[in-house]
Amino acid sequence: MCGMATRPNSPANAAVVIGVAVLASFVSFLDGTIVNVALPAIARELGGGLATQQWVVDAYLVTLGAFILVAGSLSDAFGRVRILRIGLLIFGASSLALAFVPSAGWLIALRAVQGVGGALLVPSSLALLTARFEGAERSRAIGIWTGATTVATLIGPLAGGLLVDLLTWRWVFAVTVLPVLPTLLLLTRIPELRTPGARIDVLGAVLSTTGLGALVFALIEQPRLGAESPWVWAGAIGGLLLLAGFIWRQRVAPSPVMPLSLFRARNFWAGNLTTFFVYAGLSLNGLVLTIYLQQTAGLSATVAGLASLPPTLLMIAFSSRAGAWAGKLGPRWFMTIGPAVMAAGSLLLLSVGQPFDYLTQVLPGMVLFGIGLTLTVAPLTAAVLGSVTSERSGIASAVNNAVARVAGLLAVAAIGVVVGDALDLAGLHTAMVFVAVLMSVGAVASGLGIRGGTDSATRRASDAPA
Repeated sequence: MCGMATRPNSPANAAVVIGVAVLASFVSFLDGTIVNVALPAIARELGGGLATQQWVVDAYLVTLGAFILVAGSLSDAFGRVRILRIGLLIFGASSLALAFVPSAGWLIALRAVQGVGGALLVPSSLALLTARFEGAERSRAIGIWTGATTVATLIGPLAGGLLVDLLTWRWVFAVTVLPVLPTLLLLTRIPELRTPGARIDVLGAVLSTTGLGALVFALIEQPRLGAESPWVWAGAIGGLLLLAGFIWRQRVAPSPVMPLSLFRARNFWAGNLTTFFVYAGLSLNGLVLTIYLQQTAGLSATVAGLASLPPTLLMIAFSSRAGAWAGKLGPRWFMTIGPAVMAAGSLLLLSVGQPFDYLTQVLPGMVLFGIGLTLTVAPLTAAVLGSVTSERSGIASAVNNAVARVAGLLAVAAIGVVVGDALDLAGLHTAMVFVAVLMSVGAVASGLGIRGGTDSATRRASDAPA
């Protein structure tokens, strides 16, 4: 195994690195959007109602959110390229197996395995970018990565809808295997990158995984079992205690999966705080709207997929430009205005009523939401990763992605608590108000916490021992 490689300077090398980062992340992003469209069809065939739909999403997010932290350490210790390769193989094999599951139980179990594979992909791919690029070039590269991977969210809903309507929901999982092979081939052209001396905190990984799983169980099953159920209380209390144990472990572990010293960098902790609220809102908005459009508004899976595209189209068109602007002007105001605009877009969706009309009731809010999302994502990623040195980029990107996935995990798990056991019109309105609140808190967190640019003092603070 080689040590830290030097940064290649040729345009060809830069293009290969960006290509691998995009493709490796593409499969994970594709999964998130393509599966949402298939949830009503999955519930119709395998049963279980809203709880099954929540578990199909959250079984993936539990292992993704927990193991993504370990993935950062693995990436630093064993090499970005090697971990990317292993993640691609796990993700591809589990995706193929998901196409043939006989029951909801098997589907949920394999989704958890798929989450492990997905967890190995995004942090390592982003770490390749932060190790190869600096300053404005890094912001531009992350903008390209954001815009290109957003294509997955463009293809996902449309492809998922067509597959569900014309074939079967099982093809939704099979097609996510397609980007794996070209990514594996491109990886052979990139020298290995690792951080010498990095080690893995196995106990921290166990505590975070079991803690998240128990808490999610309590949130999802509470509407069915009741708030007084001992299983719900045991899951909630046990999950919180395990997560508290995880934080304690990070203070004393010689090689923590989430080094608390990273949070000494102002833009790192403020950016992750913003990430939590923004991505909780994104997950809640996307899932609730997708299910409502099919199960209550009566749209087909294909039409529901098309209906979710406006934000994605805006991201593709302008994400790279937003990243470049943030690199020159600083990320603070982009990260403040963007979530505020998304909050306004969510409130516009309160106009949805009976009779249902997509063009007047949904589209304006979706466009406004997309504008806010475009202003937010690339500057947010650049601010968080720019607050640490390139040697710690693997774990920093893992922490930020874990925060985003855990936020989505908890938001999806809490859907039943927020809207009840059915997504009717009143439930949609309640959810959109909740999304607006989450986005508004994210805007305040950025406005008060983020500072323009990343200086050497900030980076030194993140490298100081806890």
